[in-house]
Amino acid sequence: MSEVNQPGTDAPKKPPKSARRRSREFAMQGLYQWQLTGESIPAIERFLKESSPYFVKADEGLFKSILVGGIQSNAALTEALKPHVDRDFEEVSPVERAILFVGAQEIINMPETPYPVIINEAIELAKTFGGTDGHRFVNGVLDKLAAVVRPVEVEAIRAKRAR
Repeated sequence: MSEVNQPGTDAPKKPPKSARRRSREFAMQGLYQWQLTGESIPAIERFLKESSPYFVKADEGLFKSILVGGIQSNAALTEALKPHVDRDFEEVSPVERAILFVGAQEIINMPETPYPVIINEAIELAKTFGGTDGHRFVNGVLDKLAAVVRPVEVEAIRAKRAR
C-alpha cells in the first residue's frame, strides 16, 4: 500500500495522511473487526499494529480512545444513533456501522474536537471504505446526532454560516 504516486503518472500527489486521520482509520478497522469477530480489545490492537507499517504514524492516544470507547460504550452509541437511521440498525453494513461508531464516539465523548471536523473525517472514511452512497448516509446520521448532542455548537456554526 504505497502512499506516493507511481513515477511517470500525471496524477497529483496526495498530501500525506495526518496522524489523526490514520487513528480514525485504524479505529474504524478495529470496530469493524470487533463486530465480525468479537475479539478482545488487546487482540484487535495487536493485530492492527502488526498488520500495517503505517500504524506508527497514527496518533495512538486518539486511536485507543475511539476504539476502546467505541467498544465499551457500544450499546449506548447504538442507542444514540438508532433514531437517526432510516432502517433497522442491524441492516446497516458493518463498515458503515463502524464509521458511525467512530463518529458517534467522538461527537458524544470528545467535545474538544469540533463536530464538523468529526463529520468530515467520517465522510472521508465512508468514501474510502464504505458503499457507493455511504458517505451521504454517514453525513446525514452524524449531522442529526450532533444536533441532539451538541445543540449549542451546531446552532452557533449554522448561524455563522448564515451570515
